[in-house]
Amino acid sequence: MSSNNKMINSYLDADCLFNEAEVESAISSLATKISSSYSEENPLIVCILNGGLVIFGRLLPQLKFPLEIDYLHATRYFDNRPSHELNWISGPNQNPKGRTVILVDDILDEGITLAGIVDHYMKADAAKVIKVVLVEKQRNRKTNIQADLVGLQVPDRYVFGYGMDYRGYWRNAPGIYAEKE
Repeated sequence: MSSNNKMINSYLDADCLFNEAEVESAISSLATKISSSYSEENPLIVCILNGGLVIFGRLLPQLKFPLEIDYLHATRYFDNRPSHELNWISGPNQNPKGRTVILVDDILDEGITLAGIVDHYMKADAAKVIKVVLVEKQRNRKTNIQADLVGLQVPDRYVFGYGMDYRGYWRNAPGIYAEKE
């Protein structure tokens, strides 16, 4: 079987945890909460690449207030192996001093990367950092970080879709899927 067929089968064989309509509803709910809580704070809304790209793109048009955006790409994966140090690939570019920073990411898993990003913004004198994730994995974390706003809860399984990848693929899957156990 070709590697492309294996990737296709990984999607076809996966368990659908949340379909597209359920994910879109969760994103709309997050947009409502962000708008009602932070619209008056001149927030800087930051996309955490690569995973946060899909939710960021779906979320922004639903925020009905003036805002500035930024992005960053930080990872702790080198050669597909996790590390404890962040590698800052790109960004951030906007000055967060004295501002509410809203980080938008795909998933809160172990929390190490998100904790490092929050630490960066706090050291740069952000007034506060709000953590928004589409998906929170139900598991013990290696850090004590908690998301402020969560779209969906998923079991401690390998999940993909809506920005989360399956071995580099299926970030575009129209729902949240879990690898077969």
